[in-house]
Amino acid sequence: MTEIHKGQRVGVFVDVQNMYYSARFMHNAKVNFKTMLQDAVNGRILVRALAYVIRTEDIDKEAFFDALQNIGFEIKAKDLQVFAGGAKKGDWDIGIAMDMIEMAHKLDTLVLISGDGDFVPLVQHLQRALGCRVEVMAFGKSASAKLKEAADAFLDLDSNQKKYLIKRGENERTQSSKLQTSRS
Repeated sequence: MTEIHKGQRVGVFVDVQNMYYSARFMHNAKVNFKTMLQDAVNGRILVRALAYVIRTEDIDKEAFFDALQNIGFEIKAKDLQVFAGGAKKGDWDIGIAMDMIEMAHKLDTLVLISGDGDFVPLVQHLQRALGCRVEVMAFGKSASAKLKEAADAFLDLDSNQKKYLIKRGENERTQSSKLQTSRS
């Protein structure tokens, strides 16, 4: 396994819906995206940080998007698809995969922030065919065991909930300042 060193060029790719709903349903909390980005970069050289979001009624879009941008994320957003029978679909799996593959030649380490097991073939491809180090960050209780196993390193966000979660009981000012403080 490749060691982490400060000269590594890092790209961070966040499956926002996966993280948002894991935190909401498992912990009744919101994600501290600022801390996650800092720990993903881990003192290395950040090349790109992308947050993939689906526009839904659950998220106060403008404030949330502004907060993510203030932290240092580029936002990629698309609308939730609603089909004739009422079924809804919204995911960025293919978009995340394409971006990671296309950017891999400019990066030493790709950090995927998602627990979705659908990403296992992507992780294996990036490692095997492109020679990249792939790290995964997710809430361990809801993350795919195969994804954890495939990654060069896995950071379990459940291991430090105070650091990675903003409890829903915290007042809005505290939440806003945690999200909007720019990267150190």
